[in-house]
Amino acid sequence: MKITAIRLGRISVPLRTPFKTALRSVSSVEDVIVEIHTDCGAVGYGEAPPTGAITGDTTGAITGAIQDHIAKTILGRDVEELEPLLQAVQKSIVGNSSAKAAVDMAIWDLYGQLYRIPVYKLLGAARKQIVTDITISVNDPEIMVRDALLAVERGYDCLKMKVGVNPQLDVARLSAVRNAVGRDVVIRIDANQAWQPKEAVRLLNQMQERGLDIELVEQPVKAHDYEGLKYVTERSYVPVLADEAVFSPEDAMTIMKMGAADLINIKLMKCGGIYNALKIASAAEVFGVECMIGCMLEAKISVNAAVHLACAKNIITKVDLDGPVLCSEDPILGGAVFDEKRITVSDVPGLGIRGIEPGRLVYIGE
Repeated sequence: MKITAIRLGRISVPLRTPFKTALRSVSSVEDVIVEIHTDCGAVGYGEAPPTGAITGDTTGAITGAIQDHIAKTILGRDVEELEPLLQAVQKSIVGNSSAKAAVDMAIWDLYGQLYRIPVYKLLGAARKQIVTDITISVNDPEIMVRDALLAVERGYDCLKMKVGVNPQLDVARLSAVRNAVGRDVVIRIDANQAWQPKEAVRLLNQMQERGLDIELVEQPVKAHDYEGLKYVTERSYVPVLADEAVFSPEDAMTIMKMGAADLINIKLMKCGGIYNALKIASAAEVFGVECMIGCMLEAKISVNAAVHLACAKNIITKVDLDGPVLCSEDPILGGAVFDEKRITVSDVPGLGIRGIEPGRLVYIGE
């Protein structure tokens, strides 16, 4: 099975409601789709969101990295040579983690198709079903309460609350939501780097002293501030999850050696795909640090790849793969089944994606 062509396209999927964090606000998913074609007719699918505020990857950067660098290193090569192919993707260009992730998952897709086995079984087959949280965008307290109650009505029992816009309101926001949803619903929060270390400790401990029972806080301080992250981890009553601070296996190792976080968030778009995500998971197993599997604001192709990884590894104990259920429609054919909070992986060989609804993909440069 030799790689003969790489086609790129753009897809737009509207969201149910605007997605608001401390870093950005968007109303639709606007992603780059990768198709890797082979001489036997098999097609591998990948996807990358342009999340410039987090990864630095824009649509132009993603397409340029693939067309001008990554494609040249893999065209004409045999899918059977999995390790050399995946290494070539990582070495093809500095940075550009989202572009690498999209191509990486498409190669895994083809490799699973070649040997007629789903990717999650190739990687470990720990389980077939996982349960995700759902994200509640940062807003005024009454709007967050409304959104939280709607999520609970849909069956979600774990809410990821975005905070960090006007930190003085954060405690009030969470108090209002906790009072509305009761004690049986898990609340985790994501500050998206919004706080200073001392401010984070003060706010987090205040939340717990008020009985808000926060499960964890995601990336409370700036991504590069490992010492600040460690400061919060050592003093906060709330467990700390490193997210934007983890862009590579080396980042994860540094954080775990320092004891700078209690948990590690694995995101394919930050680490460059399944190849590097497996390294992070293995390191976490050695250090005994549990992982979350997360996503950016992505449609189903790339989140589906993360589902396969989550279903393969027991070290991944927490799931934040709500991208597809935040969308108002799903134009992706095949892949995992997203039944609100329950996600069931597909047993179709590869990643199980069959294609995209006709007319929804706009090819680039054709």
